[in-house]
This record gives sequence, structure tokens and C-alpha cells, in this order.
Amino acid sequence: MILHIDMDAFYASVEQLDNPRLKGECVIVGGLSNRSVVSAASYEARKFGVHSAMPMFQARQKCPRGIIIRPRMDRYKSVSKKIMSLLREFSPRVEVVSIDEAYVDITGCSRLHGEPHEIVAHIKQKIKETVNLTCSVGVGPSKFIAKIASDLEKPDGLTIFMPEQVSQFLEKLPVGKVPGVGKTTLKQLERMGINTLGDVSKYPEKSLLKRLGKFGRRLMELSAGMDDSPVMPISRRKSVSSEETLLSDIDDKKVLNNYILEQAESVARQLRKEGVKAKTVTLKIKHADFKQVTRSTTLPVPTQSSETIYQTASRLLDQYRMKTKIRLIGVGASGLRTDSAPTQMSLFKDLKSNNGNWEKVDKTVDSITAKYGKDIIKRGSLTKSSHELE
Repeated sequence: MILHIDMDAFYASVEQLDNPRLKGECVIVGGLSNRSVVSAASYEARKFGVHSAMPMFQARQKCPRGIIIRPRMDRYKSVSKKIMSLLREFSPRVEVVSIDEAYVDITGCSRLHGEPHEIVAHIKQKIKETVNLTCSVGVGPSKFIAKIASDLEKPDGLTIFMPEQVSQFLEKLPVGKVPGVGKTTLKQLERMGINTLGDVSKYPEKSLLKRLGKFGRRLMELSAGMDDSPVMPISRRKSVSSEETLLSDIDDKKVLNNYILEQAESVARQLRKEGVKAKTVTLKIKHADFKQVTRSTTLPVPTQSSETIYQTASRLLDQYRMKTKIRLIGVGASGLRTDSAPTQMSLFKDLKSNNGNWEKVDKTVDSITAKYGKDIIKRGSLTKSSHELE
């Protein structure tokens, strides 16, 4: 049996926890500008139709009395770390999916902690006692069932599906609830006359595979209750990134480079904190018409240097032909490997030398900021605000 633990309105709940005056209020976590998006909304705000990923201007319209608060990621990460540590007291098999959700494989844990409902009750109690927050939990014989179940009773809910109950549950499950079924796929399924997973099992296999390919195979397996995805206790990050929605649409590459510089520093700082280096740098751009493009390049030598990441992303921007103004820009790093992993000698000696020198500078800066705070030392080009943040 597998649990899926999902913290209730996590960011907003932490804000209400830290500021009792916010309890019962419509709390909306996100950037302050109308061009920002909602990161999280309290259940009070959700009653007005506010939800995560909604443009902030829409959230303001739907909930005029909403209290908008900037995200405090360091605080959320601190609380999350306590929760994930607590979960490992019940099973060594804990897969952290995101900052506010995790899978826990409790197979074989009954002798120590009791039956599934007893384990969940104990977990919910411990989370409440430790961080004073609530969570919703789904329990089932697979990750897929547990994930769906955790979303059925919110907030502070518990839904358990024993193996013998799965078939009947899946028969009536709307396909829109299946992870991976987005708006486009949902419309396509509806045109095919498929509204539930029960409909999938009745659809001709060849036709389903022809129209949906590999995802059609996945839907067939799920409709039959087949999901052998294991709970992976160690989940290495595949990438790190930083992006920002601009206050106004911009086509000035000098201004955009200032955003890239800050984002490169943020990405490099995350890499150093994780003890990894990146092989690939990616530039993400979203235009005023919401068209999104990415440009990537592979480095000859893996890096965690903010200067190398900045120069690479800046070069990608310089090479990009901008036809319309940009509303969002971001920098990402992938192809991660451990800091101590051996790397092939580079033919580009100057690049490798500069990369290493800048990494030494970055680590020195990390030591200073860790002792005196992030704002104690900055690049000269960023000491005067050359662009306005959200």
C-alpha cells in the first residue's frame, strides 16, 4: 500500500500560520504585479475561484478582498524539510515529489505502525503537532490510485482504496482526473467518446494506440488498474531554473540581460548548494502573444559558475531573433552531475580556467552571504536597479 501526502494550500497555510491575523482571510501567494501568476491560494480564496497558475489580475477580479503576499521560499523549504523528515520515521521508502507532496510506501509496515488508516492518522497527527499544518492523504495499492485519492477529500482529508475497490472506482473516474491528461488531450478523448477510464477499457485497442500512441497504452494500463511505478526514495534533481514575468513587455536586450544575470546567479547558487554541476544551459522566452520558445547549448565543461551560465545564456539571447516583445524570461541548467564527478579534459583551456576561477569567486561570495546575508554583496551592475522587479 502506498500513501500520497499532499499539504493543504501549503504556501498560503504557512503564511496564515506565521501571521494569525491572516487566518480566515483570502490569502493569495504570488507576485504583486497584475502580470504575475498565483503560486497558491488559501481555501477562503478558492471559494471565489482563485487557483494556482491563474494570472494575478484575474485573481484580483475574482477576489477583490484577497491579501496578496510574496512567496517566502526559504520558509516554505524549512517547513517542508521537517515534514519529509517526519515521513521517514514511518517508512524508509519516501519519494519527495515537490515541496508540498510525497509518496510513502508502507508495504510491510503494519507490524510497526498498524493498518493503513492507523498509519495515516498517526502521520496527520504528527504533522499537526510538528508544524501545525494539515494535509490530505490518499491510500491505494499504486502511486496512481494514491495520487487520485488524495485529491478527493480536501482539506484535511483521507481516502483509502483497498485493492478490491480499485476496479469499481476506476470505472467511473473521469479521464480529466488522470495525470497527464491536459486540455488538448481531454478534448480529443471526448471527441472519441471517452469520458471515464471505464470507457477506455471498452475502446478498441488498435484505434486507441493509433490516435494516442504511447499515452494510449498508458491509459489502457491505468484503466485496468495496472501501475507498477515504484516509490523512489532517492530522486535526483534533473534541472534547476529561475524565471520571471516582466512588469511590461520588453524587446531591449540590455534590460533582458540584467534579468538573465540575476537568474544565472540564482541558478548557480542552487547548483552549488546541491553540490552539482550543469552540462547544459537553457534560455526560456515567452512572448507577448504567449508563444514560448527555448534555446539550449551544451558546455564543453560542466559548471556551477554564475559567470559561465550568464555568458552562455546571454549569448543565446544575442543569437535569438526577436520578432515580438517578451513578457517572461528564464534561465535553466540541466545535465547535472556531482561536483566531484570526473570530467573530460577540455580542449578549450581558457574556458576551463576561467570557469574554475569564477567558481572560486562564487564560493567565496557564498561564504560571505551565508554569514552576513544575501544583500551584503552584489555585482556592481546590479547595485543600481536597472529594471523593476515584480
